[in-house]
Amino acid sequence: MIVNNIKVEFNGSIILDNVSFKLNTGDKLGLVGKNGSGKSVLLKIMCGLYAPTSGEVLYDGVNYNMENKFVPSVRALIEKPNFFPNLSGYENLKLLSEIQNKITDKEINETLESVNLINEKDKKYSNYSLGMKQKLGVAQALMEDPEVIILDEPFNGIENASVEKIIDVLKKKKSEGKIIIVASHYMEELSNLCDKIYSFDMGEVSNYED
Repeated sequence: MIVNNIKVEFNGSIILDNVSFKLNTGDKLGLVGKNGSGKSVLLKIMCGLYAPTSGEVLYDGVNYNMENKFVPSVRALIEKPNFFPNLSGYENLKLLSEIQNKITDKEINETLESVNLINEKDKKYSNYSLGMKQKLGVAQALMEDPEVIILDEPFNGIENASVEKIIDVLKKKKSEGKIIIVASHYMEELSNLCDKIYSFDMGEVSNYED
């Protein structure tokens, strides 16, 4: 994946200013910055959900924003997860899985187990706590084994034991050659998880060590 000179302007304000970096197979990238620093905007661009003012994101040389297509190899949790309130956690994932029919019911349950949500899989989403909703959001990003996994504030409201379990899953995905991108307000959440960390401030992005 190549992020090349991404610039975003909105109502005369620069949200992102010529952001560039390259991610290779097995890279695990952290993005740290306060609210409004541009993290979520960049993640949406990387998913093909939002077109930049200028610049491009390339997957295997293809600019999906230019073609107005979703990136097929990417799954994401960006901002707050949103599911059908009257369906259970399992039913919501099952419904999503039927779009491409890539995974079995067994694999859906295995994914729920991997985020510590298997015991609540039959509970209606409307009755989920904040942490349970976050876990379901992470599960939908993981369940079809995508090549690129993008997670925006994934640990919000999740208890420590489940955070550790999810981190172990992400480390395993990295060892399988997946690209992992995690955004957070807090450096502490990223330091033990990511190989490289970029800091967002006033539209500019730099290596955390810079």
